[in-house]
Amino acid sequence: MIGGATYGRLLRASASRWRVAEGRRRSSRSVFDRSMKKKQKEWAGSGRDTRKYDYLRDEVGSRVADRVYDVARTFPLALEIGAGRGHVAQHLSRDAVERLFVTDISEAALNVGGEMRWHALAADEEFLPFRENSFDLVLSSMSLHWVNDLPGALRQIQAVLKPDGVFIGAMAGGETLYQLRCSLQLAETEREGGFSPRVSPYTAVADLGNLLGQAGFNMLTVDTDEVQVYYPGIMEVMMDLQGMGESNCAWNRRSVLHRDTILAAAAVYKGASPCHAPRRHLKQAKAAKRGSATVSFGDLSKINRNGDDE
Repeated sequence: MIGGATYGRLLRASASRWRVAEGRRRSSRSVFDRSMKKKQKEWAGSGRDTRKYDYLRDEVGSRVADRVYDVARTFPLALEIGAGRGHVAQHLSRDAVERLFVTDISEAALNVGGEMRWHALAADEEFLPFRENSFDLVLSSMSLHWVNDLPGALRQIQAVLKPDGVFIGAMAGGETLYQLRCSLQLAETEREGGFSPRVSPYTAVADLGNLLGQAGFNMLTVDTDEVQVYYPGIMEVMMDLQGMGESNCAWNRRSVLHRDTILAAAAVYKGASPCHAPRRHLKQAKAAKRGSATVSFGDLSKINRNGDDE
């Protein structure tokens, strides 16, 4: 744990100021219900089998930690936002990070281990309660795709970093859950004459470089990693998303999915998926050597298009 005096110097927001920010959270431009996302993560974190749903976050967290070791320095004080159960921290040593602050919108989800000194704080990624120029390193793994104001969140991250600080993050994007999204849309259109946004929007890879630059970051590197997870059917996908706390929380979501529509979507998904594979079988794409990229930021718009997320 980090000492109380250090904790007090880092915080910039009083409880009343936080409540004002929470009161302004929803606007006409909000996409996600953050209170619903908090409830989903709290429910997922309270189960007895929570660890069996950590396979994807652990894999992505290990890749984020690898990028920390790529930087030839030791970071005295780091912040991980949306930390959950320490999916990045478990792969770090004090040779890389001496002290660590971890935050998550759900206090129940915070359960961080490892050898570093750490302090846990319930905090929303959309409102970081820390002073400017506080941290040498900020980490984020698989949480920023649920924020309503990604440019604003990136500006806050840039603000809490010291002038020579480093931000390393990973978020879902591109064609994530493409088969699930298409299966639900086709089934709901055929059975109900139209579809609702069962799968939420992702940020396109083409936009990330611009967003980071506008937030004040320089010396940018944007990589795309692919982690394929094979399931026997659509129900296993949806159950695991629920167990991860990754279910849809869009404001305009429909609360009911009819049985006939689910069965039709399952048939479509089965026809589009390699269903002979065991549940939660991860196929890890081999990463290219650093510095071997052949695409510039100016060509990012050719790589991908907007995708959606459950």
